[in-house]
Amino acid sequence: MSSARRFALVTYAADPDVQPDDRALVEALHRRGVTGVACVWNDPRVDWTAFDAVVLRSTWDYFLEPDAFGAWLDARDAEGTRVLNPTSVVRWNLDKRYLRDLAARDIAIVPTRWVERGSSVALDALLDERGWDDVVVKPAVSGGAHETWRSTRERAATDTPRLRALASSGTVMVQPFLREIERDGEWSLLFFAGRYSHAARKRPRAGDFRVQRQFGGVYGAEAAPPVARAAAEQVIAAALEEAGLAPAELPYARVDGCVVDGRFLLMELEVVEPALFFAQAPGAADRCAAALLDAPALAPAGLAGRDGGVSG
Repeated sequence: MSSARRFALVTYAADPDVQPDDRALVEALHRRGVTGVACVWNDPRVDWTAFDAVVLRSTWDYFLEPDAFGAWLDARDAEGTRVLNPTSVVRWNLDKRYLRDLAARDIAIVPTRWVERGSSVALDALLDERGWDDVVVKPAVSGGAHETWRSTRERAATDTPRLRALASSGTVMVQPFLREIERDGEWSLLFFAGRYSHAARKRPRAGDFRVQRQFGGVYGAEAAPPVARAAAEQVIAAALEEAGLAPAELPYARVDGCVVDGRFLLMELEVVEPALFFAQAPGAADRCAAALLDAPALAPAGLAGRDGGVSG
């Protein structure tokens, strides 16, 4: 039996290799005697029990198969695989209705009108109800701006069938469009084991509101405004309390939001498979690797090291 320590870095079938940004994490783990192995989450050939830990990194199609992904998490629990982040907080974070829980803990979120599954609400009536003229519509279970679109008061009646079609399969979020996204961009603040590490600012391309790279968004390392950092620290504290976790039990997390009228509004808390922007912050990959290795979930076996991988 090999004494080498091995972590599965979980990816998805459309892009099965470790993401370019995560290569810094692979190198940081290697410096600590751990080999990172890219494994597709729904590849039936993978023996997950053969790894010392399973680290969710780019499972970027989970929202297309939420039931299958939930069953995959259940299977890892049943076999005793150590998953990071813990499956309990991952399940909570998969559906953006977790924002309701954080709002109940006095976290300022982007104003949201929740349209429950099967609702027949008219979008123009919803805008009248809230006094909004320009909105963003998105599913509560989604990622990478999938099925995310804008509407306006002028188009709302025409867009009502699209809203109802989206609501036929799950909860939908309708939020006011934040002009600050176009002007100032969106902030991502990174935390490892509950401690602030670094920040990146994401800006959409001209004429778009989506900050993801596949839509032309641009990322850059910048010092987070004090108001954003303070608010993000409150978000992490509230999430840990909601999940019943100690900081060391949450090796990595990303807080996304926008500063509006001097106040940071939470857009998303990402603890499933967030990009961690290692390229924007030298040393960040080492901080993340240390947080993974110090996770209490790994303590019982002391990272004994087991052979593992994908069967032929």
